[in-house]
Amino acid sequence: MPDSVHLRLRPTTTAAEWTQALQWSDTFTKELPGDQDIPQAPYRMPVENVDEENGSTVALPESKYRQSRQVLGALWSWSVPEKQEGAKLVGVSEAGARLVGLNREQFWANPEAAAAVWSGNRRLPGSHGWSHCYGGHQFGAWANQLGDGRAISLGEVATENGRWEVQLKGSGRTIYSRFGDGCAVRRSSIREYLAAEHLHALGVPSSRSLALVFTDRMVERDREELCAVLTRLAPSWVRFGSFELPAARGNYKLVRKLADYMLKHHFPDIKEQKDSVENRYARLLRRVVHLTAHTVARWQALGFCHGVMNTDNMSMLGLTIDYGPFAFLDAYDPTFICNSSDYIGRYAFDEQPRVALWNLIRLSAPLSTLIGSPDSPFQNTKPDSLSQPTVKVIENILNGFGDIFAAEYADVMRRKFGLFHVAEDDDIAVLVKPFLALIAEAKTDYTFAMRTLCDVPEALTAPHCFENEASPLETLVDALAHRSLNQSCNSNNWSRRLCDFFESVYAPRLARDLGCAEKMLTPTDVEAARDVGARMKRENPRFVLRNWVAEDVILRADAGEHCWVDKALAVMTTHAFDDKLPDHLSEAEAYAGPVPTWAQGMQCSCSS
Repeated sequence: MPDSVHLRLRPTTTAAEWTQALQWSDTFTKELPGDQDIPQAPYRMPVENVDEENGSTVALPESKYRQSRQVLGALWSWSVPEKQEGAKLVGVSEAGARLVGLNREQFWANPEAAAAVWSGNRRLPGSHGWSHCYGGHQFGAWANQLGDGRAISLGEVATENGRWEVQLKGSGRTIYSRFGDGCAVRRSSIREYLAAEHLHALGVPSSRSLALVFTDRMVERDREELCAVLTRLAPSWVRFGSFELPAARGNYKLVRKLADYMLKHHFPDIKEQKDSVENRYARLLRRVVHLTAHTVARWQALGFCHGVMNTDNMSMLGLTIDYGPFAFLDAYDPTFICNSSDYIGRYAFDEQPRVALWNLIRLSAPLSTLIGSPDSPFQNTKPDSLSQPTVKVIENILNGFGDIFAAEYADVMRRKFGLFHVAEDDDIAVLVKPFLALIAEAKTDYTFAMRTLCDVPEALTAPHCFENEASPLETLVDALAHRSLNQSCNSNNWSRRLCDFFESVYAPRLARDLGCAEKMLTPTDVEAARDVGARMKRENPRFVLRNWVAEDVILRADAGEHCWVDKALAVMTTHAFDDKLPDHLSEAEAYAGPVPTWAQGMQCSCSS
């Protein structure tokens, strides 16, 4: 990019819906060091050529904002979105809009103006965009400086629903783009727009989606593809890699500044405690361990595979962020790899808890200097020179991950199995693992299996049937067999073993939880069993965003059926647990059906 080309700013919107829509209250750029190569916010600089339609220019080369370079001693850089041709509003999350004090009608009252704002073509008054600077371990190897290569935060908004950092993804090159073009294709943007809201609706901590805008920009990926800009929200976009990069450069003062910022704004309840072996930085690490363990436990319970758990994709708040080649399990296969770029299975489904801990160990390294000597000037402090007491504190915190994960996973799985009253220590070993082993053997559809489980309590209370008549339990087991892929599995033998599991293991455990007088389920317990089944249906979704479902939404959108994106969003959020969809969404009933043959074991790549 030639240095003679001066930076073109984005014109400020004059649309009545947006001139006073958001009141910014930025803390990240005010309290933390920024890129000294561009010390002044572009929109505060003197304007050269006034152009209210295409954007005025300032006397700085655009290469300062677009050309990749190393940024030292800073946690962010000022950024300006690139112009997007043909911007068209496609989707708006009502729930996401409420978080920042907006509503869906505000967007659709003037969709052209909304598309201009949420593509980055028009600036919201008072917004001074920036991109985060961070590093990370990618597939286990240190990658040095990474940063927001295609994301620009517009600002922070504080509402009654909390503080939210509003970010455009796919809005053009930043100085962290490296060899990328700063764009996001429609395919990946639709997936993240839906997935973030979907996981939140399923009870998994996640970033959130606000709006989706399609553009006419064409880029090269595995093939030529059209682009989009996604507006996404999070209380903070700080990652493990935000701490790793300054530590790798020996800048532990910057590590401390960031840690103090996170404590002040996101963990204000963490204070110094007298006579405690753990200072506030140790308890910050402990909190992140706890949050991460809880989130990954919920992934495992839902059958969600993230696909690219690099440390730059790990949120300090324990949120699911940076949706790429994610997938929900179709056939239950614990070794499933959803990322076609993951040749060794590092991020396979059953590896996720181990990788989460590995990532937390990486995070503990930069924080260790604060845990060991928080009042030192940090010039010479390094993780490899820690005292033995400090090492023991950190080991104790990290060693707690397994117990926290196991407890949360057990709690979630008990609810999915209808055990709402009494927790027994061996529930996972005696109940959950044998069931999962059976459906893994047959490669049974995991989401369908868990949803079918909701009908088992009532089936177990049914009176004995006539000879040669299938019992309600046998009917349910037959349905599970039909949604299983392993044709070499002896279905009759497997069905008998599954029925035996339900009758001899699950039924007595459920009876104990319900406090049945006979310590077993009988026809007199039918009402209690129905109530349990109804509660289980709020724990086991009927609809999940399978890869083939996302692909169907993408193909419809590509064919011009843009309204289907928000219809799919409604299915995956408001109606994810419903037995029956409302009439206007009835076409999406197929999303709860069998996986099409062409989509079985479908993988996605990191290309987006």
